[in-house]
Amino acid sequence: MISFFLSLAILIVGFFIYSKVIEKVFHIDDRQTPATVHPDGVDYMPMKTWRIFLIQLLNIAGLGPIFGALAGACWGPVVYLWIVFGTIFAGGVHDFLSGMMSEREDGASISEVVGKYMGKVVTFVMRIFSVVLLVLVGTTFSTGPAGLLAKLTPEFLNAKFWLVVILIYYLCATFLPIDKIIGKLYPIFGICLIIMALGVAGGIIVGGYEMPELWNNFANLDPAGKPIWPMMFVSVACGAISGFHATQSPMMARCMTSEKEGRTVFYGAMVAEGIIALIWAAAGVAFYNGTGGLATALKELGGAGGVVYDICKGLLGPVGAVLAMIGVIACPITSGDTAFRSARLTIADWFKIDQSKMKTRLFLALPLLAVGAILSQLNFDIIWRYFSWSNQTLAMIVLWTGAVFLHKYGFPPIACLLSAIPATFMSAVSVTYILMAPEGFRLGIGFSYTVGIIAAVTFFAIFWWRTMIVHKDDVNTQLVK
Repeated sequence: MISFFLSLAILIVGFFIYSKVIEKVFHIDDRQTPATVHPDGVDYMPMKTWRIFLIQLLNIAGLGPIFGALAGACWGPVVYLWIVFGTIFAGGVHDFLSGMMSEREDGASISEVVGKYMGKVVTFVMRIFSVVLLVLVGTTFSTGPAGLLAKLTPEFLNAKFWLVVILIYYLCATFLPIDKIIGKLYPIFGICLIIMALGVAGGIIVGGYEMPELWNNFANLDPAGKPIWPMMFVSVACGAISGFHATQSPMMARCMTSEKEGRTVFYGAMVAEGIIALIWAAAGVAFYNGTGGLATALKELGGAGGVVYDICKGLLGPVGAVLAMIGVIACPITSGDTAFRSARLTIADWFKIDQSKMKTRLFLALPLLAVGAILSQLNFDIIWRYFSWSNQTLAMIVLWTGAVFLHKYGFPPIACLLSAIPATFMSAVSVTYILMAPEGFRLGIGFSYTVGIIAAVTFFAIFWWRTMIVHKDDVNTQLVK
């Protein structure tokens, strides 16, 4: 239990210290934000900081820090290290930079931000990549809840019925002003997500469950023997760093009234998600008395959703069961609707389509939901398995973009390294994973490790050469300006 509390303390302290370092490096100022310059009553909507924080938390979280943490916990307490240090030095930096870069670019979608600093080819790739990724997320987070709702309701209310209901809701949430549905419901469900995590943590502590200590179990405890690197770093995802967050942050960048809110909204929401992930990782192993018990429960209870319900009900009784149902039904739905909304905004930014009129918003929203409805009828489990890799690859691209952004605007080399170092790390994760993963090239571990490290070092060398040596004068020019 000491390991858990120590990890929790590092996360909290890390927010108060490292987030201020990142904020200072970024040079937050008192310039007007997109929401105050041209509020449109739809997407550019000034909101209070606490509301934006809760919306951002639910936008980026959903069930990600729960399901991912439970999967990561199968490797044992070593997952604490990735959750803690990944959140502080990678996830928090990634979310802050993606949100603030968007804010500096008038609330532009992440594909447009990346394109501006990484070139035309990357712009096109990112546009396609982002839309496909977001539609996949939205579709998956409609079929899952629909199936669960069908099990909890009378037979005539089958999965297809609930799928239609959810897609209609998605349509409304996609084109209506952000304060009409998302602005009202998300803070409520965000609070529920926090309460559920705190309740589980309290139940584990009060119930006297044994949390394994990191120093006594510093090894690969995965029952299936899957290697920690890079599998654990991809499985945890939202609990440490996730590229999906970069697609969500621009929505809140369009609602801030001050740049000073960025530290709380973007970095703070990531740390809150890391805390939630830490709690669920510890709870999974403690409740089932080890990684073997957790792995068995994940298999016998039909996956992480069944485990979440079992843990909540076992620790909190009927109240926990209700919270679990809210979590496994509402949380994925709230990730799905903002995924489709982000897809609409990405396409609108791509083709420079004004979104102030309802007709133009429907023009984009309806086809997106139609594609989602079609995909929901297909068995694309194999395709979805690529999401984990795609997600972390997107995070890698955004971090490299952040490093280039900092260089372009005259920030010193040490500042650029705050993004370039985690970008290098995620490059190694992404390349190694796709080479050896079952859905990848299935190459040998030794070869995959070697190529992954070489690729990461090469990326860093190219960045350093092109920014710090070849274009060194550009920095001096920008500093003069």
